[in-house]
Amino acid sequence: MTREPAPVELPVALTIAGSDSGGGAGVQADLKTMEAHGVFGTSVLTSVTAQNTRGVERAFTLPVDEIEAQCSAVLSDFDVQAVKTGMLAEAPVVRSVAEQVESLDAPVVVDPVMVAASGDRLLDSEGEEAYESLLDRAALVTPNADEAEVLTGVLPEDDDSAREAADALLDLGADAALVKGGHIPGATVRDVLVTDEEIEIFEHDRVETDATHGSGCTLASAIAARLAHGDDIRDAVAAATGFMERAVRYSLDVGEGPGSVHHLAALRERADRHPTAEAVEGVVRSFVERNVSTLVPEVGMNVVGATRYAERVGETAAVEGRITRTMSGVNPNRGVRFGASSHVARFLLAAREFDPDLRFAVNCRFDDDVEGALSALNGEISEFDRGAEPEGVKAQEGSTMQWGARKAFESTGETPVAIIDRGEVGKEAIVKLLAEDAETLQRRTFAVLSALGGQHEG
Repeated sequence: MTREPAPVELPVALTIAGSDSGGGAGVQADLKTMEAHGVFGTSVLTSVTAQNTRGVERAFTLPVDEIEAQCSAVLSDFDVQAVKTGMLAEAPVVRSVAEQVESLDAPVVVDPVMVAASGDRLLDSEGEEAYESLLDRAALVTPNADEAEVLTGVLPEDDDSAREAADALLDLGADAALVKGGHIPGATVRDVLVTDEEIEIFEHDRVETDATHGSGCTLASAIAARLAHGDDIRDAVAAATGFMERAVRYSLDVGEGPGSVHHLAALRERADRHPTAEAVEGVVRSFVERNVSTLVPEVGMNVVGATRYAERVGETAAVEGRITRTMSGVNPNRGVRFGASSHVARFLLAAREFDPDLRFAVNCRFDDDVEGALSALNGEISEFDRGAEPEGVKAQEGSTMQWGARKAFESTGETPVAIIDRGEVGKEAIVKLLAEDAETLQRRTFAVLSALGGQHEG
């Protein structure tokens, strides 16, 4: 039997950039990122590099005629709704690309690739001077601190100098400038977006890693993809910086060098939701079957599972309404859904800052009997005392969980299997069991249950 076709219509974006044989940057990174955003990516190669995670070994710039032929082929056939430019290598290429996009009715995101993360130069001095012709066509230009200094003479070292550099880029013709803060020292990364109408700073915690190969390409491509979907500049930048934070934290351990950003981390997070929810449901069913009522706190019990790439509460699955005691045992109030837990989910996410392999947690009743039963666990037991929590921490939502997790992990020097929250006046003491997988969480819970004199496994 024949089947009816079901074609899918996607926005189309174009990357004009160099090839990275290592796969982490350049056109390869651009196309992966566009695909992750639900955009059909087309490409024009400007140069071919021999590079890997350690650095660039050779580079060859394609003849301008060949670059223009690729542009003509793509633009004459596809309805391109956003363009991203990357490594252009030489002045004639920069000027040619500026001409190719001049009459195009689509936003152009210019990533002024000049130096690789390894320190290798990717643009000659004449090419730097030629960039003004391309900036005049840019809906957005996305330089790092070094590139901003080359283009404007201003080295961004803080918010004020970043704004000054961005203003200079607008004076050169760009509609907007995003001066990236990754190269500026500090505990947080502050990306400064400047348009004619507004200035906005996108701040996020710095990830302590050298595996940032391809980060600039990936960010610019993510912005271009969002613009192809119809986002305005501000929303596109906000979505792309959030996308990049995850891509850097869950970097890919490939090659002998620092590694690459994970272009598909956000896509993998969404793909992992169904199996994570199923795993939580399986643990909950086993708790009902075994009757874990002696471990259920007064506030109720919850089982939380985080996707492998979870960064926020909405990316954790839990029982809506928690698990509570009944006349005959325990029962979940409602089903499992994402974002259903607040307290336990925030604690699990805080613990993942110290051990990202942790994915599951359950909160249990705590008293002297439970404390004794915890000795049945094979691993470190840690704790924190909310009575010692600084006042400044209490005032910030979610900070108690972060503070408590830090105290617990620092006191053991390794990942604990259980963390005791001794509570405070008016707050019930709780112990949270942690695990890398659902089966281990279930086994640890049953070990404590058995040590308390609960039902034994059949």
